Amino acid sequence: MVRFKNRYITIEVEPVKIPKTNSWELDTGKLYKAIVNTLSTLHGDFGVASTTGGFSVKYCNKETKIGIIRCRHGPHKLIASIIPFIKQIDNNQVQLNTLYTGATLHQCYKFIKSYQLNHLRKFYSMLHDVEKHKYFEYEKSAMDLKVFNKTK
Repeated sequence: MVRFKNRYITIEVEPVKIPKTNSWELDTGKLYKAIVNTLSTLHGDFGVASTTGGFSVKYCNKETKIGIIRCRHGPHKLIASIIPFIKQIDNNQVQLNTLYTGATLHQCYKFIKSYQLNHLRKFYSMLHDVEKHKYFEYEKSAMDLKVFNKTK
């Protein structure tokens, strides 16, 4: 039996016209459709056929707008090449940034954990002591990585 290797691409979705104070939920289905639509536009039927075999969106965090895409090793280069060209998700203008590409979900988990901790440290350094207590709930939701604990 042949073992298929997967690659996990960690991305960050930044809404362009939506202010950071407004909530906009990143959904796995909407992100999947946006990737497949852009893939069919840029790489045609070949791109869609070669990537959809092992392609899925594994994780989306609503607060930090970070997601993980799983795809097969080889066609992952096609998906990685179209990520900067995705400009709309569910009629909202967005900009996607590739943060990390890893071979296992656990490596992506470790990267996201350190990335979010660094982001929170920068955020807390700009606040006064009184304001830090208000953002404790934000920290709990930003570090919500329950999906990864199920996969172990």
